[in-house]
Formats: sequence, structure tokens, C-alpha cells
Amino acid sequence: MTLASFTDDEDDDLMTEINMTPLVDVMLVLLIVFMVTIPALHHAVNIELPHASSRPEDTKAAQIEVSIEADGTVQWNGQPVGPDALSAKIAAAARENPLLELHLGADRKAAYESVAQVMSAAYAGGLTRIGFVTEPKR
Repeated sequence: MTLASFTDDEDDDLMTEINMTPLVDVMLVLLIVFMVTIPALHHAVNIELPHASSRPEDTKAAQIEVSIEADGTVQWNGQPVGPDALSAKIAAAARENPLLELHLGADRKAAYESVAQVMSAAYAGGLTRIGFVTEPKR
């Protein structure tokens, strides 16, 4: 008995070609899967929905304009107010409407401390909706 097939050096060469048959098989299976599922995605059920004649309400939330000047002056809807009067006005406005929005605009050169004090007074007074008013870049 000879073992010639185990001693041949011809079989030891590396295979440098890619076997494309499994790749083609996988691609054909994926193609068939997509061909079956795509029409199912576009299937629509025709139903007749009820009609209603209503208009959406165009209501804006109540808001207060508070602005801080460069020198630290605080204005409530265009009228200058002091720190104590600001806290009282915020508390009264929050009692009247808890969903009130505070639109806070500050001058670019206003001290951060002034802005922080107004925000703190608003939160302490019960106003939690604060929006910052800015100008777009030109």
C-alpha cells in the first residue's frame, strides 16, 4: 500500500481565487426575499375616515417681556421696575396664570449676575417657562 497521495507537494499551494458560488447564492436569496417583501410594504387598506369641520385654535400662550439693559436696569413689559417690585409682579402673574411664559431679553453687555437674579426671581415666584430672546446674526 502506497501513500503517494499524502506525499504530493502539489496540494500544498495556497488557493488564491475567491469562490464566488456561495456569494452568488446569498445574493439570489436576498433578491428573492426583497422581491417578496417590497410589495407587502406598499399594500394599503382603503378605509373611509369620518369628516369633521373644525379649525385648529390659534392661541398663543400668555407671555411677559422682561428685558435687562446694559446698566442692569430691569424692565417689565417696557416699564422699569426694581428688584422687589419685580419679585412681586412675578408672583402675582404666576398666581394668575401658572402656564405663563417669561421672555427674557438681555443686552449683550449686561452682567450675567443681573440675568441670573431675574431667572432666580422667576423660578422662586413660580414661573418655570423661561425663553431667551435673541437677535439673529446678520
